[in-house]
Amino acid sequence: MRIAMISTPFVAVPPRDYGGTELVVHELAEGLVRRGHDVTLFATGDSRTSAELRALYRTPQWPPDYLSDLNHVSWAFEQAVAGEFDLVHAHSLAALALHRVQPQIPLVYTLHHAKDERFSAYYRYFAEVHYVAISTDQRQREIPLPRCDVIHHGLDPARYQWSEHPGDYACFVGRLAPEKGPHTAIDVAGMAGRPILVGGDVHPPDREFARAEVEPRLAEPHVTYLGKIGMEEKVPLLRDAAVLLAPIEWNEPFGLILIEAMLSGCPVVAFGRGSVPELVDNGVTGFVAESAEAMAEVIRPGGPIDRFDRRRCRARAIQRFSRTRLVEEHERLYARVAAEASTHRLPITAA
Repeated sequence: MRIAMISTPFVAVPPRDYGGTELVVHELAEGLVRRGHDVTLFATGDSRTSAELRALYRTPQWPPDYLSDLNHVSWAFEQAVAGEFDLVHAHSLAALALHRVQPQIPLVYTLHHAKDERFSAYYRYFAEVHYVAISTDQRQREIPLPRCDVIHHGLDPARYQWSEHPGDYACFVGRLAPEKGPHTAIDVAGMAGRPILVGGDVHPPDREFARAEVEPRLAEPHVTYLGKIGMEEKVPLLRDAAVLLAPIEWNEPFGLILIEAMLSGCPVVAFGRGSVPELVDNGVTGFVAESAEAMAEVIRPGGPIDRFDRRRCRARAIQRFSRTRLVEEHERLYARVAAEASTHRLPITAA
């Protein structure tokens, strides 16, 4: 199958550090190529891929802005339509409007974001698009979409290491933003008597929160701040961590760091919001906690975390969240979409 994969112009594929969407695009593109598909990846020029790479921008356009995205996606769409592809799989909102102009090529679009009323209002105009939700919780919070499959993210387990003999520290990895709960993670580790290693940085909208709630906590004696980290630092961090803390304060649509930890044999202890209950197998790949106090009790030295079966955790994570499963589910979706397009042209649906 000939597939045009349109990533964002904001982060390289795969990302050097931050970039969940681009990491999933990388895993999907690599897996599809290995399965014999002809994939063309539209991404930044510094991306690394086994697919054919085409780039309008040589380097990432950061911070994200609408015009850069529109320029990148319209350029990619023009080539995709002219290139006799079987379908386009896009990871940018702009692709939906561009598909209206060229409806003859099937479009798959992945929802990478939490519920946003502006986006939902936009989606009402594009009922002919085939959507991919990344969790059941995300799909249930979205407006009804007539063509929407749930496909959980998946990663290459070979990228992650594991150990039966981890260190004693907890870790937090993510944006230093209120919805991610870094301040709560630090407090929980302190209550439990565990050191904590914190990896992540501050995005512009979160600077005031970070100054008030995170920076003072980073100076506490049980905290080691690692700054922004990429795969090179993340792999040994998760391998040797006793636990990953995810005290999220929003309805997380997925949470890649959760499955990265599981693939490392590292248990996840998280608040049960958003996708967490469908990702975490309680007692097998981690624990769902109802409060900071409950989270501290689970990770206290001598408690469940110190008796955790890390081999079983990794095996279950590979079963549920491998790149192989991710690719196979997309292959089935692509075949269905292509077959539908070959039998009839879908009408453009008005709001």
